[in-house]
Amino acid sequence: MFSFIAHLRSRKTEGPTMTQKSSLDSFPRAQLMTGPTPLERLDRLSSELGIDLWLKRDDLTGLGFGGNKTRQLEFYLGDALKQGADTILITGAVQSNFVRSAAAAAAKLGMQSVLQLEERVPDMGEEYYSSGNVLLAKISGAEHMSYPEGEDEAGADAALHARADELKSQGRKPYVIHLGLNHPPLGALGYVVAGQELCHQMPDFDAVVVPSGSGATHGGLLAGVVLEENASTVFGVCVRRDRNKQKARMNTVLQKLADLLEIDAAPLQDGINVLDEALPPGYGKLSGMTRTALEKMARTEGIFLDPVYSAKTFAGLLHLVNTGEIQPGQKVVMLHTGGLPALFGYQNELVNDLP
Repeated sequence: MFSFIAHLRSRKTEGPTMTQKSSLDSFPRAQLMTGPTPLERLDRLSSELGIDLWLKRDDLTGLGFGGNKTRQLEFYLGDALKQGADTILITGAVQSNFVRSAAAAAAKLGMQSVLQLEERVPDMGEEYYSSGNVLLAKISGAEHMSYPEGEDEAGADAALHARADELKSQGRKPYVIHLGLNHPPLGALGYVVAGQELCHQMPDFDAVVVPSGSGATHGGLLAGVVLEENASTVFGVCVRRDRNKQKARMNTVLQKLADLLEIDAAPLQDGINVLDEALPPGYGKLSGMTRTALEKMARTEGIFLDPVYSAKTFAGLLHLVNTGEIQPGQKVVMLHTGGLPALFGYQNELVNDLP
């Protein structure tokens, strides 16, 4: 893993300057990444779209089918290990990549995992509840529990703490990875690393397009780019909330991330740029726009996207090209966040409309 993070050294008392940079070395970190992920040029799509398009392959992070959550888990599980935890608890959607990755990471580190699956996506078929990420987490030996609401972050976290209390009474040492905004976004530190990694791999990109859900990936990558004094635009494609709600969430995430790094939040918050044209009909639901993006990537470049995050990210990128916000000839990076096991949970929705 690149060690260039260590030269981050800035404190709030020194004002908003980013020329000195704050160190991440003080944060405990589990070693789950094997190294930087590759950048791949998409030649055929570049020609078709009239831009210089690259893919940051965070689907290839390796652990448990890969994906962006591996970077975040390095910091959460580093903290868990420092506290002597033997069990991690996490909550997410039924086909959550985060909970699947957490189960794999826990297994790698000799820990147990408790996964809470929330009902965020209504009217899904049997495969949604038994295949894809659900199947992989069960193979990993995770304990599963359910939560009936999909938009109750505080309640979902409280349910995890109730289970954690039960585990404590049994002599276990649980560690809760929170969903709500009232806790430090340790996972975002993994994307501070990724943003700086990208700037070192390719200093001259004009824009990067990422999914924007919890805000940890989007916020961390934006912070990494800003801390490298790179003036490129970071576009966040909304996958769960409309742009107004997501912008408000990103302001909070970036403030809390700046508090962790002991830097000024304003230069980070000034870089918030979100779009929600690819969001309808809602989280985890396919639209014609998302389906078109998913099929275009597969049929043009032979690369698969997942229907929840990366296909909507690419749909947002196509919208930015079509509206001229991404201009002809610009060098653009799209973050591939992985999540491919979820494709199998969506097989009915995908197969029914395929020729």
